[in-house]
Amino acid sequence: KGSLLRVNVEFLSKTLSNLHTSSASEKLRSIPKDTDDSVAKLLSERERTKREERKSISSYCRVSNTKIFKMSALHRYSWSGREKRESFPKKTGSCWARKRNPPASICFKEAQMKDDLELVDVEDEETTGEFSKNLNLPTPRILRAPSEEIDISLAKELKNLLFGSSLCCFNEEWKMQSFTFSNAPQLKYGIVKKKGGLGGVLAAVQACVLQQLLFADSNSNKDPRCLQPSEAHRTKCLAMAIAGILWRAGGNEKAVVALSSRNQQFIPVGKYRADGILETLLLYNVTRYEDLTEFLQQNIHQFETGPCGCILLTVSVILSRSIKLVRDDFDVPTNRLVGRYSYCTQELVNLLLTGKAVSNVFNNVRELDSGNGNITILKGITSHCDIGFLCIFEHYGICQVGCYLKSPRYPIWLVYRESQFSVLFSLEKDLTDYQKRKQRFDVYYYDGLGNQEEEIRLTV
Repeated sequence: KGSLLRVNVEFLSKTLSNLHTSSASEKLRSIPKDTDDSVAKLLSERERTKREERKSISSYCRVSNTKIFKMSALHRYSWSGREKRESFPKKTGSCWARKRNPPASICFKEAQMKDDLELVDVEDEETTGEFSKNLNLPTPRILRAPSEEIDISLAKELKNLLFGSSLCCFNEEWKMQSFTFSNAPQLKYGIVKKKGGLGGVLAAVQACVLQQLLFADSNSNKDPRCLQPSEAHRTKCLAMAIAGILWRAGGNEKAVVALSSRNQQFIPVGKYRADGILETLLLYNVTRYEDLTEFLQQNIHQFETGPCGCILLTVSVILSRSIKLVRDDFDVPTNRLVGRYSYCTQELVNLLLTGKAVSNVFNNVRELDSGNGNITILKGITSHCDIGFLCIFEHYGICQVGCYLKSPRYPIWLVYRESQFSVLFSLEKDLTDYQKRKQRFDVYYYDGLGNQEEEIRLTV
């Protein structure tokens, strides 16, 4: 709107300036300079001409500005790759108004004419109403990210990494699971798990949602009321949580977002079994974190209401890391991300929590003597994590969880017990600091599969 109006200001100013200059100069040349009556007559004519031009300016601007406003509004709501989205006011308009300034000289100057014109806001219900009828407002701004269609070669590689064979498919539990929030009044932050099997993915995302919900704006302790988010806020936290998972897997440099196009991108042939999900994917490459969060917020419905949001996230995090690096993370190259009964493996959980699909939960790397002079490298967690992990098998002496996972940056832990994942968390940020931690504290427990209807709070 501003650029169009500025163009009209300059055009109008130059036109009127030329009119006045030429008119005045012609009259001055034709009338003797030493005649007082002639000068008075000339000034009288100039004043009358000014009054007529004021009327023409006012009339012109009322008509012109309506057209300008419509054109600028159309431009404002056009789909543009990098423009900022603007909201459309209910009643707005503008016209050119005349502002009186004391005349500096008899000669009419172009600079003075420009100074005499200013933009003021007025009520213009008629223009706004007509514009609203012509456009369906608001048109959302769409972030355009480079995309490519999945092909059969990539689909085979993904299935081999996930299941160990391109002839395997996601079962119905995976296909029907998305990141849908609970309707229970005390558990609005909780993601509901429909069936068992892929609890590791859901628990990891649940933990990251809690991190965004509790500690995104500050590291201070929280009030329990923050566990009652609005629908819009918890959806935003879900988008930010997924963005953090993908950005971390991409080495804080890039991310790949897999979205369903509802159309088949290739024809399954050879040793490949179609499942109706991978064949429809479009892959979007994003290289800026701000663009990633915005893109996910625009498309979060595919993850939240799905129906295959869990699959989309799993494919996205694999491709963000890259298939090659995920396989390099394994202790054994033949490992996979989905185990027996379609359960998540520890590699997939670690990929979601840490950005690397390592096979163990202890600190750093260990060397195992395999005999005959062969050394097997066992890869663990190499730095402190945002989200922690606790395992009942450590109690049985079967495995060891390192302090990088036991003492995370935020007081949120995945808990693995009896083939089931759940989440423990606290509102007290100081809980992760041994020097500031109280001897008595509360933690909350959430299990998305436990038909939980109210919050569970434990005092330790």
